[in-house]
Amino acid sequence: MGKGDRKTAKGKRYSSSYGNARPKAVAKATGSAAAPVAKTAKTATKAPARKAVKKVVAKGE
Repeated sequence: MGKGDRKTAKGKRYSSSYGNARPKAVAKATGSAAAPVAKTAKTATKAPARKAVKKVVAKGE
């Protein structure tokens, strides 16, 4: 059973389809819905952009 077999999960992934061998993950509803926990976003600060250095060319070279 390989990529061409549509009855296996590997074949479903290859043909980009879903079915009994590769069901979609669906969130099941529970009796009590708890509030989702918010993840704390870490803000990454970027370093300031460096300025381009001008090259000084001496006359006569």
